[in-house]
Amino acid sequence: MLPISNNKDRGDRKIGYIREVAAEFVSRNSNRTSLITVTRAEMSIDGKGAKIFISVLPENKEEEALDFLKRQRSEFRKYLGEKIRMYPLPYIDFLIDIGEKNRQRLEEI
Repeated sequence: MLPISNNKDRGDRKIGYIREVAAEFVSRNSNRTSLITVTRAEMSIDGKGAKIFISVLPENKEEEALDFLKRQRSEFRKYLGEKIRMYPLPYIDFLIDIGEKNRQRLEEI
């Protein structure tokens, strides 16, 4: 008999799928003037919202990349709905991953 997955497992899978689809979307739609990497994703407890964290190289292009992704939120949500069967489809926000920036600075030191 297979173990029954609990809600945490299901939530972790959803978050993983959202991160993968976000990375694919960014790769297809970015203008290639900077390297935008999806580092992680988080979902609200009720499943109605998701935050996608990114890192951008070079750092001076962060604001430009973040503005681009924020303008593309509705397009990404539509793309997500085509790739993943999920209800409710979460509202998306893109953020710079400060934790990842701090980790990179520590590595430099």
